[in-house]
Amino acid sequence: MSNFFKKLDARLDTIDEYEREPVPDNKLKGWKGFLGMYAGEHTAGTEFVIGPLFVAHGVAAGELIWGLIAGNVLAVLSWAFLCAPVAVQTKLTLYEQLKKICGPKLSSIYNVVNAVMFCFLAGSMIAVSATAVGLPFGIPMPELGDWLPTSIGWVVTVFLVGLVITVVAILGYDFVARFANIAFPWMILVFIAAGLAVLPDLGVNSISDFWSVAQERIWTGVPAEGQSKFTFWHVMFFAWFANMAMHIGMSDMSILRFAKKWQMGFSSATGMFCGHFIAWIASGILTAAAAGAIAPGIIAYNSAGVAGAICVVIAGWTTANPTIYRAGLAFQSVTPNWKRWKVTLFTGFVTSIAACFPALVMLLLDFVALYGLVLMPMGAVIFLDIIVFPRIGLKSNFAELVNLDFNWSAGLTWFVTLLLCLFINLYMGIEIFFLGLPGWFIAIILYFGLSTYYQKQFNKSQILGNAQV
Repeated sequence: MSNFFKKLDARLDTIDEYEREPVPDNKLKGWKGFLGMYAGEHTAGTEFVIGPLFVAHGVAAGELIWGLIAGNVLAVLSWAFLCAPVAVQTKLTLYEQLKKICGPKLSSIYNVVNAVMFCFLAGSMIAVSATAVGLPFGIPMPELGDWLPTSIGWVVTVFLVGLVITVVAILGYDFVARFANIAFPWMILVFIAAGLAVLPDLGVNSISDFWSVAQERIWTGVPAEGQSKFTFWHVMFFAWFANMAMHIGMSDMSILRFAKKWQMGFSSATGMFCGHFIAWIASGILTAAAAGAIAPGIIAYNSAGVAGAICVVIAGWTTANPTIYRAGLAFQSVTPNWKRWKVTLFTGFVTSIAACFPALVMLLLDFVALYGLVLMPMGAVIFLDIIVFPRIGLKSNFAELVNLDFNWSAGLTWFVTLLLCLFINLYMGIEIFFLGLPGWFIAIILYFGLSTYYQKQFNKSQILGNAQV
């Protein structure tokens, strides 16, 4: 047995993900390496949660359709014009790039926050898959108001699902992308088939019936008891900022650093319009047909039988895999002496603990908005530092140039932006879903101003001398 574990350890050590160095040219990938990955990641088990929550918050049918179109287009443009150019130029993970800009101390603080946030996000996806895995065993599913684990069976199911997802993430980006490419075509067909299957139960017997039924029985514009009212603007900004940490926040540098050219950022459209458009609409239809049931496994099973339940499981996996992969890279940047596979295993364990708490799923809309907002300012810092500073005479990677442990211009940008966003939320009454847009411009202005002042405190000989070392 000891020889088996030694061989396994040696095999896992050979998986090189270029965590601390630029991805070499011979490892770069074409469109195929991203189209399926984005489609699989964003056609996820969580779509079975987000779609129903729009129904619960009383979004009207027209507001939903136009809000999703506008928000998803803006999300794709954010990937293509903000994140992808930086990722292709540096070929580094977000975490290694931040060390160059912010210094090791500040980047370590950020990376821990980033990793914990991604653990919670992946945990919600594990929980979604677990609602389907537990069905054959009669395990009680969490309800809308549940915050704590509902049974020992629920906890065991969550950990088993978490183990499978973690193993896939350990095997590296190639395996994650391959898994998504295989699973996605079948998943999106199940979403569509399940939605179509329940339409007759809602009174849709022809194409002409759909719009009136959609307005009267699905997206009625009337929120459920105890839920706030959502409008077009909520839908648009949520669709845009649901993955704010990935595109505006630059976390997908860890994925797009493998891209041959920046235009591959447009491959995110497969995820936005297959997942965040078709799947959100389909899951909203399913929850209306299920009379308000919200557990994803139950919703899918009631509409598409075993295929629906399996779809929930696989959809949760295809999203949690790259999320745990990102979180593992973030933790590893803080623990460089740990092997990547061991860090990812630890990350999966933490994620599985988080997944045991149903509140993570039931408050998913608010959590997604919060984690994107927390990580957004550093995305603005990276974009300005890599793309803009060289064009206006300021130095990129300043902490590396002058050997700083803590770049105060970046640190203050992060902290002050979040404080100002909190002020805007509390005293101006602007909801968390909308804060990302003003927050990004606040971060841009702060980092430009602070960097202009901060870099002047170092004379040219200091900068040039460190650059030559």
